[in-house]
Amino acid sequence: MRKPIVLLASLTLTLGSVGAVAAQDAWDGGDDLATNPLNCPGEEAPAPAPAGDYDGGQPVDAPDLAGQPITLVDIPKLIGIGYFDAAALGMQEAATELGNVTVINDGPTAANIDEQITFIDNYITQGVDGVLFAANDPVAIGPVLEKALEAGIHVIGYDANSVPEAREWFVNQSAFNGIAKTMIDAMVAEQGEDASIGIVTSTFTTPNQARWIAEMSAYAAKCYPNMTWLETLEAQEDTPLSFSQAQTLLNKYGEDIDGIFGMTSVATPAAADAVTQAGLCGDVSVVGLATPNAMKPYVHDGCVKSVVLWNTIDLGYAAVYVARAVADGTFVPGDASVSAGRLGDLVVINGSEVLLGDPFVWTEDNIDDFDF
Repeated sequence: MRKPIVLLASLTLTLGSVGAVAAQDAWDGGDDLATNPLNCPGEEAPAPAPAGDYDGGQPVDAPDLAGQPITLVDIPKLIGIGYFDAAALGMQEAATELGNVTVINDGPTAANIDEQITFIDNYITQGVDGVLFAANDPVAIGPVLEKALEAGIHVIGYDANSVPEAREWFVNQSAFNGIAKTMIDAMVAEQGEDASIGIVTSTFTTPNQARWIAEMSAYAAKCYPNMTWLETLEAQEDTPLSFSQAQTLLNKYGEDIDGIFGMTSVATPAAADAVTQAGLCGDVSVVGLATPNAMKPYVHDGCVKSVVLWNTIDLGYAAVYVARAVADGTFVPGDASVSAGRLGDLVVINGSEVLLGDPFVWTEDNIDDFDF
């Protein structure tokens, strides 16, 4: 009898490590920052950590924009995919509500850090009041964001962070360790604590995905030490490549693989499609991060039981409210929270991050309630 396989695919070339390694060991795709795994199921949740000292940057001689109309440019990792289209909808919603904000959504059509830097640099030259960004590379994007700060332009990150000193605030969609726990627990619920798993990610330098992977590794080592990691593959947030990489893991490891975590909203439906075309629905469980509309067909046909994410529209909405509050001077370093319209007050964590909230899980029961 064929050993069941699980694909857990998540949001945003085969360069991964080859051969199985235990979950407590490092593998390609995670960063080398300190991790903070949450408690295992059945253990009491830890108390919320204090925000800590502010560690962001500041614009130089920024003009007084309190109450004045402002223009923001949004340069995500790439444009033209559902995830960032949804974030852009939230930004425009916030701009309409506020009435004195204009948001330009622009950027590369591929997740290319050099192109992203060029777009940001061009808007610095043109002159804008603020830059919103989701970084393709946290370090490489730093100099151009610092250039914006030096020009007196406000800089707010969302979705994928830069080095802290290159921006004022980062709107974090969900705590990285919270995403990690939700992902790992979902897979264990379907396939058990000794599953053998792999990853399809965007690139090894994409900051949010590298952070999730590192936290997933730490949480698995703490709570499910018998879990085994097989290989991590890059797919560049490209649909055909994501499909191909999912196929590669299925074909390479065959009956020895129980799970695949994809780390992009592109990889999730592509992985589900690979499972469907391989005739493995029912044997292969797809659980992960993606926008609901892309996953509805796979949820409704039973190939995917749960989809983990957050409300991407709310993420873009929150980023604009943070930028407006910063420009108004009503949200400054040292504050513990910021008012974000219909989202209420969002808390500050990790010095200079604004937390959107906990991960959300879509299932057959609720996925049709959302349209993005």
